[in-house]
This record gives sequence, C-alpha cells and structure tokens, in this order.
Amino acid sequence: MGGVASSPWLGGEVRPLETAEYLIGEFVGEKSFPLASDYWKKLLELPLDLRWRSDRVLHACQHLAMNNRSTRHLAKILIHLAWCLQECLSASWPSPAFSKALNALCISSVFLKYLIEESKSDNFEELYLCLDETEPLPDNFSKGEQVESLVMRSVFEFLGTVDVSSVTYLLHQQLLNFVAITMSTQLVSGPSPGPCDIHPFIDSAMILESTVVNSVVRKLLMSYLRRPRFILNNAISQLSFEGNETSLLLKVGFAAASLIRLPLNYLVNSKVEASQSPLPETSLNVLLLLCNYRRSISEKYIQDQMDNSNFDPIKKEETCFSENPFCRALENIQDTEFDQNDVEVNAHSVPLVRIPFASLFDSLGMFLADETSVLLLYMLVHGNPSFLEYTLVRTDIDTLLMPMLETLYNAPSKTPNHIYMVLVILLILSQDPCFSASIHKVILPNVPWYMERRLNQTSLGSLMVVILIRTVKYNLSKMQDVYLLTSCLATLANMAPHTHRLSSYASQRLVSLFYMLSRKYNKLAKIENAKTITADGDLIGDSLQDDTSADLHICTDFLRHVLEILNAILTYTLPRNPEVVYAIMQRQEVFLPFKNHPRFSELLENIYTVLDFFNSRVDADKIDHDWSVEKALQVIIHHTRSWRGGGMKLFSQLHFTYEQEKHPEEFFIPYVWQLILSKGHISFNPASIHLFPVPIDGTTEQNKQLKGLPSDEDVFDEH
Repeated sequence: MGGVASSPWLGGEVRPLETAEYLIGEFVGEKSFPLASDYWKKLLELPLDLRWRSDRVLHACQHLAMNNRSTRHLAKILIHLAWCLQECLSASWPSPAFSKALNALCISSVFLKYLIEESKSDNFEELYLCLDETEPLPDNFSKGEQVESLVMRSVFEFLGTVDVSSVTYLLHQQLLNFVAITMSTQLVSGPSPGPCDIHPFIDSAMILESTVVNSVVRKLLMSYLRRPRFILNNAISQLSFEGNETSLLLKVGFAAASLIRLPLNYLVNSKVEASQSPLPETSLNVLLLLCNYRRSISEKYIQDQMDNSNFDPIKKEETCFSENPFCRALENIQDTEFDQNDVEVNAHSVPLVRIPFASLFDSLGMFLADETSVLLLYMLVHGNPSFLEYTLVRTDIDTLLMPMLETLYNAPSKTPNHIYMVLVILLILSQDPCFSASIHKVILPNVPWYMERRLNQTSLGSLMVVILIRTVKYNLSKMQDVYLLTSCLATLANMAPHTHRLSSYASQRLVSLFYMLSRKYNKLAKIENAKTITADGDLIGDSLQDDTSADLHICTDFLRHVLEILNAILTYTLPRNPEVVYAIMQRQEVFLPFKNHPRFSELLENIYTVLDFFNSRVDADKIDHDWSVEKALQVIIHHTRSWRGGGMKLFSQLHFTYEQEKHPEEFFIPYVWQLILSKGHISFNPASIHLFPVPIDGTTEQNKQLKGLPSDEDVFDEH
C-alpha cells in the first residue's frame, strides 16, 4: 500500500510516490503523462537530490530512448522548460520559476545529449520533438507549434534580455551549455553541409527576429568582455566534487532551488578542470557556433522537391547557403563611442549591435593565447570593417600583436589551425600600408619570451619580421606546409615597402632565409637534373620525378618571393634601412650562383646595383688596420644620404590580400567543435562524431601537437 512497482534500473527497491528517484523513473518509463499533468509540476518543483553513478544515468537514458516514441517526454519537458523561462522573464527573485527552469535544463540536457549521440537518422527523428496527435493540449500551447522553435525562442529571449547576476549566473551558464548541446547535431553529420541536412534546434535559432539575434550577440560579447564573477550566496553556497565520481553537489539557500545531482561528467569532460568562471568561455563558444553555422540550400534541390521527382545529388559548386543572422550581427557591430549621428541612415533595417571597441580590443589582447579568442579576432578583422578600422588606428597595436607573435614563437605547442589563424590575421592587418609603417615606430624595451638572444629596444616591426622568418624556417624543417609558407611570405611582402630601420638581427634573418631556400633549391635541382635513366634509356622513378619537379617549382616561387621582398626594401626604403644593406653585403656570396639564372637574374639586378654602389664606397673608405662592423655600418649610413637609386629597375609594389575559401564552413564548423571538445566544455561520444575524423585515442589530426622545436643551431644553421 502506498508504494509503486520498482524499476529494475532503479535498484529494485520500492520507491515512495513523489520522490526524486520515482519521478525520474516515471520520466524515462513507459507511462505517458499529458502535458498539463500535475506530474510535471511535481518533477520540476520537488527538490531533487539524486546522486547516481554514470552507469545508472546511462541506464536511464537508454530507457528514455526506448519509450520516448510513445511518451514524447523529451518534447514535453522542453515545452515546460520554455514556459519556465518565459515565467522567469517577468518573475522577481526569489521565484520558483528559476529553480524549475534549472531542473528542466539539467534533465533535458542529459537526455537530449544522449539521444543526439545515439541518433541514426538524418533528420533526428529519434528525438520525437512533436507531440502525439491524440495528446490533449493546454490553452497555452497551440496545435502544430514546433517544440524546437518554442524552446529556442524562449532560451534566446532569456539570454538576450536578462542580465547576468549572482541570482541568474548559474541559469545563464546552464542555458549556454544547453544551447551547445542542441547544436551538437552537427557532430553526427558529415563535414560538408548539404540541402538535406536537418538541425532542428539551430535551424530554429536562425529564423529568430533580428532584434532577438542582436540582443543575444551583444549579451554574449559583453559576457566575454566583462567576465562576470559572482559569489553565488543567494542560491548556491558550495560547488564541489567527491571522490573519483564527478558528482555535482549543490547546497542551496532554499529547498526549491535544488538541482538534480546527475553526474557532472556526463555533461562536461571530467579530465579538464572546470574554470572558476566558465561563463565568458561558454559565451564565446556559443557565439562561435552560432556565427559559423551555414544552412545549405539549392535552387535545384528546392525545385526538384517541389516536382517530387528523382534528382541527382547536388554538386558542391551548386550549393549555396542562407544568410546567417548571427554572423551578420557580428559583422555589423559598431563602437558605442561612435557618434550615431554620423551613421548613414539607414542601410540596416534594425538597430545595430553596439559594443565598446576599446574593451573588446583590450579583452582580445589579454586572451589571445586562447584559440577561441584568436578565432573571434579573425572573424572581426575579416568580417567587420568597423572593428578592423578601429584596430588599425590604435597606437598600441602591440596589445594584439605580441600575444600572436608569441604564439608563432611557440608553434610546437600549438595546433596547426591555431598557427594558421594567427598568420591569416597578420596577413589581413598587413594589407593596410599604415599598419606596416606604424609597427616600426613601436619600440619594445625587451621581448622576455624570445630565448635565442636578447632583443632589447627592438621595433615591433623588426620582431614581426624575425618571427615570421622563424616560422618559415621551422615549417621548412618540420611541417612542409605550402599554405603556411605562402601566408608568411605574403605578409612579409606586404610589409616590405614600408620597412623602417629594420634591426640588424632581422636583416640578417632575412638574408639567411634566402640562403636556406637556395640550399633547398640546389638540392632539388640536383635531383631533378640527375636523370634516372636505365642503360636502355628508359626513365624510372616517374612518380618521384613528378614530386621533385613540383617541389622545385614551389621552391623557385618562394625564392623569387624573398628576392621580391628584398627588392621592395631596397627600391622604396633603402635610405631608412642601412642594416639591410649591410646584411646583403656581408652575405653577398649567397646571391652569386643565381646571378645569371633565367628565373632570378632580373630580380638580382637591383641587388647587384646596390652592392656595386656600396662596395665601391666601403672599399674607398676602408682602412685595413682599423676596420670594424660599426665603422662599416657608419660608412653605409653616410652614403645612403647620397643614394639616388640610379640604375634601379622599378617593380610594382607587392600587395597580397586574403581571400576566404569558397566553402569556409568545411573548415570552421569542425574547427569550432574541435576547440570546444578539446577544452572539455562538453563531452561527446567519439564513436558518434562524423563531422571530423576521430582516431581511436580520441585525438583529431587537427589537435595533434607539433613536437620538438629545435634550437637555432639545428633549424637555423646556415653552414
């Protein structure tokens, strides 16, 4: 009497009605509770004090997966979550609406993630997000209303409206985790979005009103900037972990605010230590996920669907994408300090998102060691002309450059994608001539992280040249990545015509880069010229020859790039760069083998014009018994004043621009998810991931760390 039949997975004990374990058992069981049933009120209002092991949580998820088709309990708790959030918008603290929303979030997050992981269909029908047609509906839920649209609208309206406070901090954090879980349907899809792909939750977010989208983008960015920290005394007095089981212990100020104690490691990676203030990181993660999503559409697909006829698979080049409102909002952000009267009226149909660019600039500078911050900076300088312009006029550009240059310096401990994003940002910045000129005016007292030698009182421009050349040399030695090499040389080429007082060390590195590439060229040319011919005259090793020929062609292009960089410096800025002249004179023998080479002779003519001019004057002033580097440099500086560039052949200034690939989503969607998973903000069953390759050990190719940066003596040895 007064008991209920036990469920095997609950441990075989009879549980009294209305306890937390009983209510969860009913949630995953066979019995379907109507949307308006008192059961849901009891589930969300009762203090839930379960502390289950991970295997019991898994068992519960399996039961829901079996019964959800008939009960539609996942859809129903999502509806109640939406209602709770709507109630929170008008409620004041203390209110049971907040605790009910937290309970609904915790329960729905655990079971939704499992169902997404285990989904086998392309349209995620296993979620059963629609109610049964026979389901009696309350007055506040209309027939035909999409559950995913209702819940995403409620979540984003809350996030975009309610400020973060000590009262709402945990609810904000759990909502952002929930949003990430809803978007994890991308993980079980392929790497190339197609018109048949369905992502119910994120597709619903993409059709929200622009006012909601703008408010969410602003709130997420402000959370990243302000990095709110609160002592959660009002609702939570302790958050701790017990033993080896990562169980969430929440002691609350009043009973109704308790959360279900499902294992935290089912939602987040227990191997990664939780941040003391995870909200800023989670806000940025969700923003990146939202802004990089692309919904594929095709006119051919739409027409064929309307004709209800068979059609061939869509070709990649025929695919196009609907506009992403979150990306558009990020690209149209304006500075709060910008005079609104100066804004032309009105290219935008809705008010623009306004963010203090000064705070955004400073926050990015502080956290650029983190890959997600680098990705945010890339999206801003590439997509938002206003922020790019603001960045270029800042006099303290070293705030952004120094952490990025340090990242390149520490390339072995960074992911390849991290290095690529930094190089792309530098290339974008270098497209502006004022940037390339201004960085030589910023003098750094020292560079503490540069260990090969002391760099005191060096210019930011000289440091950038040194680091880019170092990256090229490391890549030639270890990575052999053509895209990386091209990006480095393109940035150096953009900087070259605006170089000012390049340091002696940077000048030497520049000449040594030519020498290193020349050695590689000579080695490849020797292999290419050594015809592997048998005694009968038949060619052998054709594939090897093809590879060598391609490598030789690439190396030739890189050598020409370096010569073009030197030409640009000598042609446009020679009087301001005596150290470059000295470095070329000091190592002039490295150019001699290429003087009459048909691919290089034209570019070497200017270099030999400079050498002839300064060699003759140094020889005339040279005193055999009293000569030094300092005196030689003084002679060069003296004669740069009389240099008029006679005989120099003028080449057009090099100018390289960055162009995003035609299908950037194939890179950025997997990249963002790899960052989120690697940081442990959310875990996901590796066997369910199809978005990118996941080896058995759980690491992706993109996340493999580069190993073992040799010293200058190993990589940079020139003799």
